[in-house]
Amino acid sequence: MEIVILVVVIALVAVGAISGLVVSSRKKKRQPPSAPSSTPTITAPPAEPHVGDEAETPRDEPRRTIEEVGLPEADEITGSPVAVEDPVVGEAPPREIDVPEPSAGRLIRLRARLSRSQNSLGKGLLTLLSREHLDDDTWEEIEETLLTADVGVAPTQELVDRLRERVRVLGTRTPGELRALLREELIALLGTDFDRAVKTEGGLETPGVVMVVGVNGTGKTTTTGKLARVLVADGRSVVLGAADTFRAAAADQLQTWGERVGARTVRGPEGGDPASIAFDAVKEGIAEGADVVLIDTAGRLHTKTGLMDELGKVKRVVEKHGPLDEVLLVLDATTGQNGLVQARVFAEVVEITGIVLTKLDGTAKGGIVIAVQRELGVPVKLIGLGEGPDDLAPFDPEAFVDALIGD
Repeated sequence: MEIVILVVVIALVAVGAISGLVVSSRKKKRQPPSAPSSTPTITAPPAEPHVGDEAETPRDEPRRTIEEVGLPEADEITGSPVAVEDPVVGEAPPREIDVPEPSAGRLIRLRARLSRSQNSLGKGLLTLLSREHLDDDTWEEIEETLLTADVGVAPTQELVDRLRERVRVLGTRTPGELRALLREELIALLGTDFDRAVKTEGGLETPGVVMVVGVNGTGKTTTTGKLARVLVADGRSVVLGAADTFRAAAADQLQTWGERVGARTVRGPEGGDPASIAFDAVKEGIAEGADVVLIDTAGRLHTKTGLMDELGKVKRVVEKHGPLDEVLLVLDATTGQNGLVQARVFAEVVEITGIVLTKLDGTAKGGIVIAVQRELGVPVKLIGLGEGPDDLAPFDPEAFVDALIGD
């Protein structure tokens, strides 16, 4: 028995010794080398926190029971819910409506702008007429000055003949007398018997309907928007018809003009039927009890027969509601005699009742006013004298001539 106990003790001692040697060897392997090494030591970054890890050590706080918290009573939460508007998706503030300048006297206010562009014509004529000897060469120079200003051959010859006769008979020589004489003859050429008011009366149950036509680039859509401002300034309510469906963003442009003065725009899909949109615009104008409906048509090249025929279709469709009150032809004053060619073709397709001359402040060829009236037998009713929203003015022959020849 003693021998067995002794053997067990010896075995335990041997196992303990072997275990000590193994642990000692493992500890030695984990120690860094005693000699310095050329390889740099890389330090691992601190471990990133895992999902659910606390940012800081939780603090021991006393916890309250439900009774201690104090929940609201049932009658306190039965009130009507209150809607809170989301500031991100809330409605935009209403657009501020412009108050256009009154149309009366607008041309007089724009007189300086007109006189600067037409100075060479008026001053040139007065200088030539003031010469000591008005011989044939001088009268030829006067003719050339008028023709250069696009007055036209027939009106120029008529004006020169009348001036020449009156100077000879009256013996007019002073600058003041010559200016008065020239003023009278120019006003007579422009005509004082034309009715230059834009017709917008309409019928008893229908609004006045105005269709605006012209070729590309004359400022037709802009003119329609400015005309809306003129009518609103005179106390009329307006509906706009965006029947120009071929030019990109034409409807957007017209709608912007309308929004500025509180006029609604009737529009359709891009590339849609212009006649259908024009018809709907008049229909909406009747339903709303508007005073005037302005229809902006697509800018048509006067050489394109198909497009011109379509313009005639728009006119016929609109007239199913009632007669058109005005068909205004927009012409670019800087095109000169080419504008007369355009005017002739448009007059063959639709019955032009009035002319709008745009960009008159950017040309010295103001004589086109006389020429186009003679060509069509219809008056110039509006003139554009700049890019500002209120730079469209009713045409006044006397104010125009005064700006032409100065004081």
